[in-house]
Amino acid sequence: MEWLNELASWAWARHHNELSWYIRPLFLLPFAYFSYKRSGWGIALTLVALATSMAWFPAPEHPTAGAIEMLASEREYLLGEWTLAKIAMSLLVPLMLGGLAAALWRRSLFWALVAINGGGLSKIAWTFVVSDTAGAVQHLYPAATGLVVVNAVVLFVWRRRHTAHVVPSAHAGSSG
Repeated sequence: MEWLNELASWAWARHHNELSWYIRPLFLLPFAYFSYKRSGWGIALTLVALATSMAWFPAPEHPTAGAIEMLASEREYLLGEWTLAKIAMSLLVPLMLGGLAAALWRRSLFWALVAINGGGLSKIAWTFVVSDTAGAVQHLYPAATGLVVVNAVVLFVWRRRHTAHVVPSAHAGSSG
């Protein structure tokens, strides 16, 4: 099992590259798309991409102090004692993703946005609870940026899709 520890260390070092922090929230976009299209394969592939994305970028030569602090806090949290409260908090991620998939499967923009924003804001709040201010603020920028981008794209696509299906009124072509 030594290779597993080496793989985890390799991936963890690469997770210090903050580009991975910026792209992770963006995986909600293909997840939302495949949920709307009712594609189980698309959802599954997006989840695999999300799970592996922390290792896509090279390890930084000099990680920022905030990144080091944030990931040290995250590692301590994950490797610490698992209480009932920690298990409940950890279930928020699959519940949010399940809620988002169900909302879009049923074509509910309102509930999709509730899931996206509830999950994103919960992650931001969780970060401030488990990390010090420097680490939490370092994480805040990519999390907030991702949340804004995902909301903007979902709202843009939804509006465009639904205004394209509007039937012109009976008075639109009449003269006088």
